[in-house]
Amino acid sequence: MSGNPFDDDGGEAGWLVVVNAAGQHALWRPHLDVPKGWRTVHSGPDRDGALDYVERHFTAAVGTPAA
Repeated sequence: MSGNPFDDDGGEAGWLVVVNAAGQHALWRPHLDVPKGWRTVHSGPDRDGALDYVERHFTAAVGTPAA
């Protein structure tokens, strides 16, 4: 495999959303091991679906910038 595994390839490899105990969300690829302390909360074929999931479920802590 060459290139960046997080580049959008048109949905060929699928996308995960992973979350940690602090409620932080991240996009992840199914063929990569999920890092320790993170768990999968969404799995789908396209990046846009994963981003939609994050937008619906992520809530920034009060007083903490979301960016």
